[in-house]
Amino acid sequence: MLGSTYGTLTTDSRRARVIACGEQPGPAVHGRAGTDEPDVSGRPLHADVPDLDRFFRPEAVAVVGASDAEGRPNTGITRQLMGWAERVGARLYPVHPTRESVFGLPCSPSVAELPEQVDLAVLLVADPLPVVEQLADAKVKFAVAFASGFAETGDEGAAAQERLSAAVQRSGLRLLGPNTNLNAFERFRDDLDGPAIALITQSGHQGRPVFSLQELGIRLSHWAPTGNEADLETADFISYFAQRPEVGAIACYVEGLKDGRSFLLAADRAAREGVPVVAVKVGRTETGARTAASHTGKLTGADAVVDAAMRQFGVIRVDGLDELQDTAALLARAKKPQADGVVVYSISGGTGAHFSDLATEAGLDLPALPQEKQDELHQWIPDYLSVANPVDNGGHPVGDWRGRKIIDAILADPSVGVLICPITGPFPPMSDKLAQDLVDAAEQTDKLVCVVWGSPVGTEDAYRTTLLGSSRVATFRTFANCITAVRAYLDHHRFTASYVSPFDEAPRTPSPSFRKAQALMRPGHQLSEHAAKQLLRAYGIRVPREQLVTSAAAAVRAASLVGYPVVMKASAPQLAHKSELGLVKVGLTSASQVRDAYRELTDIARYEGIDLDGVLVCQMVERGVEMVVGVTHDELFGPTVTVGLGGVLVEVLRDTAVAVPPFGETQARAVLDRLRGRALLDGVRGAPPADIDALVEVVLRVQRMALELGDDLAELDINPLMVLPRGQGAVALDALAVCH
Repeated sequence: MLGSTYGTLTTDSRRARVIACGEQPGPAVHGRAGTDEPDVSGRPLHADVPDLDRFFRPEAVAVVGASDAEGRPNTGITRQLMGWAERVGARLYPVHPTRESVFGLPCSPSVAELPEQVDLAVLLVADPLPVVEQLADAKVKFAVAFASGFAETGDEGAAAQERLSAAVQRSGLRLLGPNTNLNAFERFRDDLDGPAIALITQSGHQGRPVFSLQELGIRLSHWAPTGNEADLETADFISYFAQRPEVGAIACYVEGLKDGRSFLLAADRAAREGVPVVAVKVGRTETGARTAASHTGKLTGADAVVDAAMRQFGVIRVDGLDELQDTAALLARAKKPQADGVVVYSISGGTGAHFSDLATEAGLDLPALPQEKQDELHQWIPDYLSVANPVDNGGHPVGDWRGRKIIDAILADPSVGVLICPITGPFPPMSDKLAQDLVDAAEQTDKLVCVVWGSPVGTEDAYRTTLLGSSRVATFRTFANCITAVRAYLDHHRFTASYVSPFDEAPRTPSPSFRKAQALMRPGHQLSEHAAKQLLRAYGIRVPREQLVTSAAAAVRAASLVGYPVVMKASAPQLAHKSELGLVKVGLTSASQVRDAYRELTDIARYEGIDLDGVLVCQMVERGVEMVVGVTHDELFGPTVTVGLGGVLVEVLRDTAVAVPPFGETQARAVLDRLRGRALLDGVRGAPPADIDALVEVVLRVQRMALELGDDLAELDINPLMVLPRGQGAVALDALAVCH
C-alpha cells in the first residue's frame, strides 16, 4: 500500500493517511527555498521567510555612487532617497570615491569606511558585482541594484547575472534586482487607515494603477519592484507580506517566476494566513511569454501549469491591471462574508436584468428572496415591480425614509451576503440620495455593499465624495470588474475556510513501490507497453490480465488463461501509436482468431521494421468512461499530473486539467471538476455513474509515482484508463513511459 493522500484512499473512509516507508535519498533540493526536511522528490517543504523589516524600514542607508552634480541621473535618485530616508527615520550616508560631500552630507570613499554598519545599500553603479564583496565584509543586510544589462539582454547578460547571483549567495546579504527601480522608496500616504495592499511588481510602470488607489482612499503599505530577481524574488515578498498585520491583500504583477516550488510555498503561507494574493501573470499566449522572457530573463512556464498552481494554492489570477486594483482593494478591506447570496438592487429593471445575467454567468449565486421578504419590500415598492432578485425599486425614494428601509430589509435577509447596486449614470437627486442611503446602510452592517458607478465623467459629488469617502462601500466603475472582484472575494473565503496545506502530509520517504519501480526503469529509453504496465502495477494501479508471448501457440494458451474475448497488441520499446499501424486487434473470441492475429501483428511489425519484444494477449475490458492520466515535467514546477477525457480522441478533444504536486484528495477531485466533460463521469444517457473514487485514487498514485521517480521519469501516459461503473474500479488499458 502506498502512503498518504499522495498515493491511496483507505477502504473505510477514502481519506489519506501517511505510511512511513524505508528512507531513500532523493534528488538535490531545487531552488533556495527552505532548509528543512525535503519531500520524497528532494524538493523543500518549508520556505524561510526573509526578515525584510530592515529593508523597508532601515535605521541606516548607504547610497553607493551618490551624486549632487546637476544633470546626472544619480543626482535625482540621491535626492529621492534622501527624502525617503527622512520619512522612514533612517540615517543616510553617501558613498563616492572622489567626493567629500553630497547635498551637504559627508561622503565616505568606500563602503568599508562608513561611520556605522548600515542595513541597506543602494547601488547606483553600472556594475554592482565588485561592490557585493565589500558589502559582505561590512555586514550589510540588504542591497538594491538598479543596473540593467543582465538576463533581460540575452545570453551574455544572463551569464553576468549568474555571476552576480553567485556572489550574493556567498556574501550572505539579500539583493533586490538588478534591473529594478525606485518604487520601494515612493512616498506612501500615511493619513489612510484600515487594511492595506502590499504591491509586488516586476515592471514598475505596471504597478502604477494599484499605487494610485491611494488617491481613492485605499491604503498601500509596501511596493516591492523585484526586477530580474537575481536573489530576492516574488515568493520572498509574498511570504513576508502574508505575515504583516497591516496587510489585507497582496497584489502582484508577475512576468516570470524564478522557482516554482518557492512560489508554491509562498502561496501556501498566504493561504494558511488567510491573506488573499491577486496576480496578473504574463504569458498566457506565446507572444506574451516571449516578451516577458526578453524583459525579465526568466522562465514564464507553461501557462496551464502556472494557472493550475495558482488555483490550487488560492492565488486569484486576473487579466487586467484594472481588475488587479479593484479585486485587491475589495479583498483587502471587505470583512468575511456571512452568506454567499448576492442581491442586485437597481432603479431600473433593464439594469438589474443586465447585471444579473452577467453575474449569474460568472458563477455568482443570486437566490430568489423568500416570499415573506418580498412581501416586506412591497410595503415600499409598488406591487407591479419584481423584488425577487434583482430588486427593482422603479426609482429610489428621495423625499422620505423608504429608501433606507428597502436597503436595510434586503441586508437583513440571512441568505444575503452581498448587496450590489449598479448605477449606470447619475440622475440627481435620486442617485445622490441612493448613494447616501447605501453608505449609511453599509456603516451599520458587516455585509458587503458594492456600487457600480457607471458615469464616464466620474466628477459627480455622489461618486467623488459620498461613495469614495466611505471605507465600507466598495465602489467600481464597470460591471465586469465588480463581478470579478465579488466572485474572487467569495471564492477566497470559501477556499481559506477549508484549506489544508498539502505540504503537511507530503511524503518524506519512498514507499516500497519505489524499489520495484527502480528495477523497471531503463534510463534514456521508452518502455514497452508491457514494461510500462509493470511500472503501474508496482504502484498498485490496476491493469488488465495479460501475458506477453512470442509464438502463436503461446498466444492461444494465454488467451485461454486470460479468458475470451481478448485484445492482442504488438509490444516493443519506442512503439507509441499502435492502432495507427494496425498493431491492435480487438474482440478476438477463438483460438483460430488468436493465431491469425498473432501472425498478422508480427508480419506488420516486420514490414514496419519494428523489433518486437512480443505480443500482448490482454483481457478485454468494456463499459466504462475512457480517461487519460499522465505525468510531464514543467521547467518551473517539476513533475505535473494531467487528467482528462481519454481514448483515441484525446488530442482532438483536448479536455484536460493539470495538477501540480503536492496535492491531496480534495484537490484531485477539484481537478476533475474543471473538465468540460465532467458530466460523463456522473452517467449520461442511461449510462451508470463511473467509479470516481477509483479514478481519484489512480490520480493520487500517479502523483506518488511522479514524486518518487522524480526526474528519472520523463513522461507517463495512461490512455485509456477505463473508469468502470461505481464500485468496480478503474483499469489502465494502455500505458507509455519514457525514462530520462
